[in-house]
Amino acid sequence: MESPHGAAVTAESLGMRGPRGWVFRNVTFSAAPGALVAVEGASGSGRTCLLLALTGRMRTTEGRTETGGLRLPKQAAAVRAIAALGPVPMVSELDPAFTVAEHLGERALLQGRYGASLRSLLRPRAERRAAATARVDEALEAAGLDIAALPKAGRTSVRDLERLEALRLSVALALIGKPRLLAVDDTDLKLSDAEREQAWALLRSVAAGGTTVLAVCSEAPEDALVVRTDAAAGDRAPGTDDGPTGATAAAAPATDDPTTTITTDEETADAFAETGRS
Repeated sequence: MESPHGAAVTAESLGMRGPRGWVFRNVTFSAAPGALVAVEGASGSGRTCLLLALTGRMRTTEGRTETGGLRLPKQAAAVRAIAALGPVPMVSELDPAFTVAEHLGERALLQGRYGASLRSLLRPRAERRAAATARVDEALEAAGLDIAALPKAGRTSVRDLERLEALRLSVALALIGKPRLLAVDDTDLKLSDAEREQAWALLRSVAAGGTTVLAVCSEAPEDALVVRTDAAAGDRAPGTDDGPTGATAAAAPATDDPTTTITTDEETADAFAETGRS
């Protein structure tokens, strides 16, 4: 097993088939603890499903994968305990009616009740409260979110946050649990070029701190380990079984029957419902 912080992630010929065909296939890559991994591809190419599979939330159909030395899907529950989700549509979204402070307070409460050790639960209430506050402050600093700079500070509603601020809040909430793996969906969605650079700078900082980062995007930065989920990204014919080697991996949908290829977000959602969360 690895050291306590940072989870290595490996996949070999990984594939997932939904009710309408292959969501993704032939994913092969290896990421060291503390790596920044960019899952790149067009919308509907299976990016989110791959992210959920690698974090123990969905079952794959073929291939082998390990996260943090834990085999999936057999040890999916253990993987979920060390892997935290940032923003993922339909899975871990922010509540627009909640304020920033309410989100942070709720997450700290849940972490203290369900994520703490028995020994820490036996500490005096004041000590537990101080520890929770320190954990939240540390997560906010790591996410680069200055609550005092928000329009209404902690009373700012999520619906009033800018896209980049919401991303920072989601990352901070995930980091409260001190995960070994952070997974973020739609990293560069609706961001300007300047905001995109800030988002990747945030994720680089998290990875530099030792936490492995998996980030779904439409365009990966040059310094990330890139895993592509669209057939056009690879230098091989779609449907072939031999995956590429090196830092960049590709996942090619099966194309022996064009009518079964997953091409839309709705079809990906169908695959999510079919395979289920484990």
